[in-house]
Amino acid sequence: MSDAADVVAFCRANHDRYLATLKELIAVQSISADPALRGEVRRCAHEMVGRMCEAGLTRAEVLETAGNPVAYGEWLGAPGRPTVLIYGHYDVQPVDPLELWHSPPFVGDVRDGKIFGRGSVDDKGQVLMHLAAIEAHLRVRGTLPLNVKIVAEGEEEIGSPSFERFIADNRELMTCDVAVISDTAVFAEDVPSLTVSLRGLVHWEVTVFGPSTDLHSGYYGGVVRNPLEALAQMLATLKSPDGKVAVAGFYDGVRAPSAEERTDFALLPFDAAGEARALGVPSLEGEAGFAPLERMWLRPTLEINGMYGGYQGPGGKTIIPSFARAKLSARLVAEQEPAHVRRVVRNHLLSTAPSGVRVEVEDDGDVRAVATSRDHPAVRAAARAMERGFGKSPVFIGTGGTIGPVSSFDRILHLPQVLIGVGLPDDAIHAPNEKFDLRQFFGGIETMAYLYDELAQI
Repeated sequence: MSDAADVVAFCRANHDRYLATLKELIAVQSISADPALRGEVRRCAHEMVGRMCEAGLTRAEVLETAGNPVAYGEWLGAPGRPTVLIYGHYDVQPVDPLELWHSPPFVGDVRDGKIFGRGSVDDKGQVLMHLAAIEAHLRVRGTLPLNVKIVAEGEEEIGSPSFERFIADNRELMTCDVAVISDTAVFAEDVPSLTVSLRGLVHWEVTVFGPSTDLHSGYYGGVVRNPLEALAQMLATLKSPDGKVAVAGFYDGVRAPSAEERTDFALLPFDAAGEARALGVPSLEGEAGFAPLERMWLRPTLEINGMYGGYQGPGGKTIIPSFARAKLSARLVAEQEPAHVRRVVRNHLLSTAPSGVRVEVEDDGDVRAVATSRDHPAVRAAARAMERGFGKSPVFIGTGGTIGPVSSFDRILHLPQVLIGVGLPDDAIHAPNEKFDLRQFFGGIETMAYLYDELAQI
């Protein structure tokens, strides 16, 4: 295996060009949630294909889906070598509230060693890391050490509603040995990290119906069940005082953290009191018997996301509301079956409904959690690449969040997956002033250049 010094030297000589390219990608307002910007989303897909062509991929095209298009490229000039599928997304979150941005969100303003702009790190900059590394290999060596396919989708920020069908309809196109996803963050600055677990996601909407119309609370209080009160009683049964979910069957199959995981997490520079202060809460709370990082990465959770009903305006309005509604979600770990969790929570809610009201529960979501062994050859290859790129051995971490396509690759294609993102926890993704630290950006490019050499050996 080459030491890749020649490839890395090319990468370092082209920092200014990479930065200019990222600015151009940030300038495209590819907000997938805004129907008025569908043209911009499509334009960004074509921009991505243009960058793939410039990088030297032998096939690059816009592929249609039922929704926003996919930008696809490939270089398959290494017969007999492994094939890696690189996934990312080119769509971005809305920018509201605009007044909180310190510079325009679609400019790519560089200051203090960072580039600020919507999509800078989530995920245009991290897709560009791969394109830059691919180009470096092809320009310097004239070849890649393995075969590469790259897919950038345009709906990740709205839940990837069309992408799973795209995968199922294009199984042959997606055929590969390993998937690489750079849409995650490291644990902290100067702490290189590889993510080896993502939580899954399901959700519910529960509606409690009372009288056919809002009623005068003076006339009917005490004789008609209040839907808000009934809903509050039902929701209060979901967890016990020690923070455990009190739904029968919720934890079916869930394992305890291993001794190795607990030891690794305990060594990470995590300050629970400092994190609480940063979040504006008195303390970190949750399921008893587990440390905060264990609860965030390795334990499932059930949360109330919203609750409403009755009068919400200024002053008072003395009524018994006609209905009350709540939205709930659960983050799942790898051992949980989404359909099972949806069913047991739904049954629990219905079984705890008091008399005098009618309850409906809608459930949705089938995003499985994904975990990859830190001992998998592809993960070990990624660890070596990250150590070469950032000068330190990476730690293995989880993330409490969910990336739907990762679950799709696991469920449909049964692929081992490497999550090798390099963003920082304070990059303000989905928030005003999103940024990408340039040390992470350029270090990420070098890491990906090393990664292809390392993965070629698996």
